[in-house]
Amino acid sequence: MKKNLIVIVGPTGIGKTDLSIDIAKSFSSEIISSDSRQIYREMSIGTAVPEQHHLDACKHNFIGIKSISDYYNASMFEQEVVAFLDEYYKEHDFAVMVGGSMLYVDAVCKGIDDLPTIDPEIRAEIMKRRDEEGIDALRAELRVVDRVFYDQTDIKNPKRIMKALEVFHMTGKPYSSFRTNSVKERPFNIIKIGLQRDREELYTRINRRVEIMIEDGLIDEAKSLLKFKDLNALNTVGYKEVFGYLQDQYPIEEAVRLIQRNTRHYAKKQIAWFKKDETTKWFHPDNIQDIIDYIKDISATE
Repeated sequence: MKKNLIVIVGPTGIGKTDLSIDIAKSFSSEIISSDSRQIYREMSIGTAVPEQHHLDACKHNFIGIKSISDYYNASMFEQEVVAFLDEYYKEHDFAVMVGGSMLYVDAVCKGIDDLPTIDPEIRAEIMKRRDEEGIDALRAELRVVDRVFYDQTDIKNPKRIMKALEVFHMTGKPYSSFRTNSVKERPFNIIKIGLQRDREELYTRINRRVEIMIEDGLIDEAKSLLKFKDLNALNTVGYKEVFGYLQDQYPIEEAVRLIQRNTRHYAKKQIAWFKKDETTKWFHPDNIQDIIDYIKDISATE
């Protein structure tokens, strides 16, 4: 029997955690988190790390394995997950991967172009320039050395700008020249399950989820991380808005409103991204048995 990776995707707040545990139990599998922020051990409340009873119910992997000061990206995630699965499938037929980080999901399912290993000194120099000259200076350089990638990428994302410059300074070639966008072959089946709800239902869940985060101690968690606020790991919805409150830019009520609004905007972006993949089968999260039956049918015919 060929091995199977069940990939559960959908926007934040849709109900991926509960469903993933039900699916994992049904197929005697472990769970891989594909959330790019749950990777960091210092960020649990604001990233909605599964509660302890969820973690106890099923073994979770790739949660809290890095510090916010560690450099990490989707390419590294791809390599580590593929290596993990290579060992894992020696004893298991099914694995469940769940999360809403679009690039991390695609990294495992489709692969990322092979890029040169970056010399730590080059990475440190780019980071030093960011701190001393500002991201606008790096953005201006990228526009000159790699106009193709500059026009394609989100230039408001410092991590992408810095990554492209690292590759350029390492190789002397533009980052865009390494991007082939070819899909890598995987030695396992990929079964994609997308979760969807009515927009009003989803937005109500998102708004309530933010309120629960505040009740659970998001303010104190953000306060403990305030001195690290410029790290890329903390350039994240939930923390950015609370940092503004902690720096007396607006009252707590405004911080909550901004988190709710920005989370809804992010959810719309996630939905648009995942909907582009025609291999994904969409379900309401409550239709657990239908999802299980679909996975059984697909895995039996692959």
